[in-house]
Amino acid sequence: MRFNKTSNPAFSNYFWNDRKGSYKKMTVTGILLKTLFCLLVITSIVVAIWKLYANGTNIKWFASGGMLAAIVISIVLSVRQHWAHVLVPLYAVAKGFFLGGLTAYAQARFPNLPYQAIGVTLVTFFVVLFLYQTRLIVVTKKVKSIIITVCTSIFVVYIISWILSFFGIKSFIWGTSWLAIGFNVFAAIFAALSLLLDFDYIERQKNRAPKYKEWMATWGLLVTIVWLYVEIVRLMKKFAIRF
Repeated sequence: MRFNKTSNPAFSNYFWNDRKGSYKKMTVTGILLKTLFCLLVITSIVVAIWKLYANGTNIKWFASGGMLAAIVISIVLSVRQHWAHVLVPLYAVAKGFFLGGLTAYAQARFPNLPYQAIGVTLVTFFVVLFLYQTRLIVVTKKVKSIIITVCTSIFVVYIISWILSFFGIKSFIWGTSWLAIGFNVFAAIFAALSLLLDFDYIERQKNRAPKYKEWMATWGLLVTIVWLYVEIVRLMKKFAIRF
């Protein structure tokens, strides 16, 4: 069976090929409940870290440690997908630490910016969902191909910039120039558009994929939502500094 491609690695064919079979199937309700649970976990940890920072606790390694843990968990999850019911909640915890550090620093320097970023992220999510459900945007093969290509290119730029940072070379994407802001806007737009691919894939696999893959679908949505939120925070910080 051939499945459609998506820019989100959590939705690749590898994770959806079911060799053992399953009686219970993936449902949208199951994905929704698991996603809400993981978002609650992330939010709780973010608030806790936020309070620690406000009380003077050093949270320097929270963001980087959380990101590293999320990467390791994702790698394990890619080869042990039947552990998803354990690994995805752990991924949410790791992302909670990452976003907690990021959000605490953003709040300290730009009061109320995280609240605004959360609001923009939620609005963007539901707008994209509305556009998908009403078919105002149709996810054709050409649209998928464009989104996949652009998102892959964005991640390549981020990886190269990250590697260069070890040699003391600061990439243009981290500054507040118009070029950096333009790249950030571009990345945020395609982070939002990647939700279209996730919605499309879930719709095609609902009531077909085995039940445990609801956790895999939840993981995929978390990857996209967190990416979108981070892009929005970075963009709003740049605007705040520049203006």
